[in-house]
Amino acid sequence: MNDTLKDSWAPKGPVSKTIKDRITKAGKRFHANDNISEYIEEGELQELQNEVQNKLQGVFESLVIDTDNDHNTQDTARRVAKMWVKETFGGRYHAMPRVTSFPNMGYKSMYTSGPISIRSTCAHHFQNIVGNAWVGIIPNGEVIGLSKFNRIVHHIAERPQIQEEMTTQIASELKKYAKTEHIAVVVKAEHHCMTHRGVKEHESDMTTAIMNGAFKEDPATRDEFYKICMSMKGHD
Repeated sequence: MNDTLKDSWAPKGPVSKTIKDRITKAGKRFHANDNISEYIEEGELQELQNEVQNKLQGVFESLVIDTDNDHNTQDTARRVAKMWVKETFGGRYHAMPRVTSFPNMGYKSMYTSGPISIRSTCAHHFQNIVGNAWVGIIPNGEVIGLSKFNRIVHHIAERPQIQEEMTTQIASELKKYAKTEHIAVVVKAEHHCMTHRGVKEHESDMTTAIMNGAFKEDPATRDEFYKICMSMKGHD
């Protein structure tokens, strides 16, 4: 049997290693809040989900949970693996949805969008981050569709991370797609790593803000944005 044929019959390792090898070869990183979709080939996402499911089953066994006889947890490993790969962490494993833009027909003032729902995950404890985002833009030559703000925010949010980095990433992606320096992002969220463990504080939220361009340089523009945000729903 020649070497090529031997390789084709060789047992495959975990698909996660195959994906990591591609990323490493490309000189890129694969932190929890990085999108790695371009390194995942057709069919591998289901393989990855299956691999996660098998490893989660081992976790439940280590937690001394009888998943063979406990009807509540018999299928939990599969459900959680599917949720992580296809939903909760979908912003890691799926490409950014298509963002369409249109010529700006002379509008030079600020426009805002919000509240945009935030459903993310704390990378430290894998607990939920739940809240809202508000974005402000002063357009240049192009504008993007209103719903695309939501799609960008949701895609960035759906990965494990900390709120400060999420806010920065949202601003960076908006700048790329809207093709303007004048970007403002505010995120206000509740962290279940504080409400469900540790200090167990249910009344505390965290607010982060990124101001670029005129929002950073001009106090009047920044104040107008904050005033509009405060008038919107979700800013109690």
